[in-house]
Amino acid sequence: MREVVIATLMRLEGPSGLQSHVRTFDAYLRAESEPVSVVSPFSARSPFVLPIFAARIGIRRISRPAGIRWHEYWHARYLEAALRRHLASRPDAVIYAQCPISAGVALRVRTTQSVVMVAHLNISQADEWADKGEIPRDGTLFRSIQQHETDVLSRLDGIVYVSSFNKSQLEARIPALHNVPSAVVPNPVPDSPRPAVAPSPVADLVTIGGLEPRKNHAHLLRIFGAAAARGHRYTLSIVGDGPERAALQKQATDLGIADQIRFLGYQPDPRPIVRQHRVYCHTATMESFGIVLVEAMAEGLPVITAPVGGIPDVVHPGTDGLFWPLEDADAAADVLIGLMEDPATRSRLAAAARTTFEQNFAANVVGRQLHTFLHHTARAVTH
Repeated sequence: MREVVIATLMRLEGPSGLQSHVRTFDAYLRAESEPVSVVSPFSARSPFVLPIFAARIGIRRISRPAGIRWHEYWHARYLEAALRRHLASRPDAVIYAQCPISAGVALRVRTTQSVVMVAHLNISQADEWADKGEIPRDGTLFRSIQQHETDVLSRLDGIVYVSSFNKSQLEARIPALHNVPSAVVPNPVPDSPRPAVAPSPVADLVTIGGLEPRKNHAHLLRIFGAAAARGHRYTLSIVGDGPERAALQKQATDLGIADQIRFLGYQPDPRPIVRQHRVYCHTATMESFGIVLVEAMAEGLPVITAPVGGIPDVVHPGTDGLFWPLEDADAAADVLIGLMEDPATRSRLAAAARTTFEQNFAANVVGRQLHTFLHHTARAVTH
């Protein structure tokens, strides 16, 4: 049996969708008694890893782009050391890289192994850094990151897209990807123990995401404000933290809905919190996939979101959720009120959401698809 070597720059534990993807696929393979290992910069076992990574904090205060360069260079260097050592005794392994940097390292150190990357990207890592204000858009570093992605992705033995949108965007930006074997496989999501008795709701709606511009919480609060102005005062739990928290709390106060909003901060395991609500809502302006939407559906919650990025691959309006606009808070409030005042529709969408999860996104379903693609890619490279 070929070992799947998951190459990542991040620790196994953490809140990101990428980390959830790694944990879930790793757990699936282990449950199936398939050989798997996770290799990261922290696998290098160097006493200098943490001090060097921490130095980025001081560098970032001087120059944010310099902090990104430091981050990428040292993560790649320590991953290379760990991966080279790990692969020395595994000539038939399949390397499953989680980002362009880890894929570039894998291509550099591999001998006979195949290299497949999963595209978690929202168009490009350069765009993601720029959206967070870490680098200037279209600056030297921005273009350098995009060029590195073009060089690396075009040399892969296979690529996994997490949504059809993800595939179309990357192939449009990097035409050479049309020649790389590929598969569209959604992020796997683990199930969680179903409580014998449904918990009593602690709030009407819940949302999860870092408090940063792309997640667009300000628009979400405007929707709740518009609904409240019509006499519909629904409650909302916001799970996540970030630089916009103070501004969002002030906005809630200004809109007169502060008593309706709970800011819960970062939660290491939000799934039990999600199931204590009636509906999951989302206003992000871009998602390559939207793993939190599937996690909510796994808990039996209908989803209200916008049809951006890869979300239409996840949510089917009128079946397991609804779409609302991101440019018109009043129109979005119409969607919110319509669903919240219609228990029968909520119940129907909730049941369908759970079925969608079980059929399309459960870890055993997606894990099998992903492992099959990796196996066939490795066989094609070998023979």
